[in-house]
Amino acid sequence: MDLTETKLSSELKFHGVIVDLHTDMVRLPDGRTAGREKITHPGGVAILPLEEDGRVILVEQFRYVIGKTLLEVPAGKLEPGEDPRPAALRELEEEVGVLPDKLEDLGYLYVSPGISTEVIHLYLATGLRPGTRHPDEDEFLAIHRIPFRTLLDQTMRGEITDAKTAALVLKTALLRQREETP
Repeated sequence: MDLTETKLSSELKFHGVIVDLHTDMVRLPDGRTAGREKITHPGGVAILPLEEDGRVILVEQFRYVIGKTLLEVPAGKLEPGEDPRPAALRELEEEVGVLPDKLEDLGYLYVSPGISTEVIHLYLATGLRPGTRHPDEDEFLAIHRIPFRTLLDQTMRGEITDAKTAALVLKTALLRQREETP
């Protein structure tokens, strides 16, 4: 069965600094039409920086949209057309002041595919060495170093509620488990 919806029209309703909002009309697989709202976003990167001693470097920051402070992996927005790998290196140094010897690509996730085009590219950074921390001028971050096992437990208990962080913690745990299993 073909489940494809075909765009018939699109209207830009809002053009923002980070996102645009469109209202589209689509033809459904059964031939009827329906409306769709679509947020376009350039995407982003998220990096789990794992130190030699097994601690993870995290950032704590206030997220205005939800009105809460969250503990998260370093992350950032891609510039339109930007390659994710250099962006990951940039965000890692900007937010937590480290550079990795190894940056392993762990794939990507659609953040909210029902309404947004946003894709986050996920990386595991190891072999960390000092860099120069320089957060954006409107970015206020507290740095935390937490043992990976503690972070995994917090994720499993639902204490880590940021999706990109939870996904990276779980992917890293599975990757480490596979590396330890002969």
